Amino acid sequence: MRSKLVAGNWKMHGGLAANAALLSALLTEIDTLPCEVVVCPPFPYLAQAQQVLAGSALKLGAQNVSQHPAGAYTGEVSVSMLREFGCRYVLLGHSERRAIYGESDATVAAKFEAVLAEGLVPVLCVGETLADRQAGETEMVVGRQLDAVLARLGVAALGCGIVAYEPVWAIGTGQTATPEQAQLVHAFIRQRVAASDDEVAAKLRILYGGSVKADNAAALFGQPDIDGGLIGGAALVAEDFLAICRATDVSSS
Repeated sequence: MRSKLVAGNWKMHGGLAANAALLSALLTEIDTLPCEVVVCPPFPYLAQAQQVLAGSALKLGAQNVSQHPAGAYTGEVSVSMLREFGCRYVLLGHSERRAIYGESDATVAAKFEAVLAEGLVPVLCVGETLADRQAGETEMVVGRQLDAVLARLGVAALGCGIVAYEPVWAIGTGQTATPEQAQLVHAFIRQRVAASDDEVAAKLRILYGGSVKADNAAALFGQPDIDGGLIGGAALVAEDFLAICRATDVSSS
């Protein structure tokens, strides 16, 4: 059975005092939570988070990374740098990176390869826009984003990572895919991977990331192919984030 994971993507939010309070609140309950928990603060706060989280079960992730190991890439951060600051997970291809910064499927696949090469866990974000969904192209778009990694690295590499399905139309809009809508896409992702390797597909953790809240988390996490969540706004409020983590215990709901 796949273990549940909940990751908090802080995006461009935070400050030293606010971070300390949030992390402290999460640490008070981390050992009671029924899932693996990850926080992904902005780059400048990785050192603070590494220090605060040392020795705890709360894991550290990064929101992005360069595909290059080193060099003249002003403003970029390499995987080896993230590893030195205790990062275990790296988000790749988030819809905001694709839409705002123009990251292509090929670039995201190259980053996936770079993260694996340094022994960290890539979290591949995939998802469609509202226009894609209305045009009936959800599976085409998500399949293309997955295939970029499969074509470059093969299905075994995907078995070393995590996929996060984030319908772009449900991020920060207050809209949320119904549990049934989300499940359909999660099942499609698993089937797409299974076409190459059933075992990898069965073990692959697929997170849902589209305006997950405390009041809808249990219904989402109760779906057979949803293995946790990639949480945005609610990850900045300890009480809300902890409630979402507790909701992964679907056996009690």
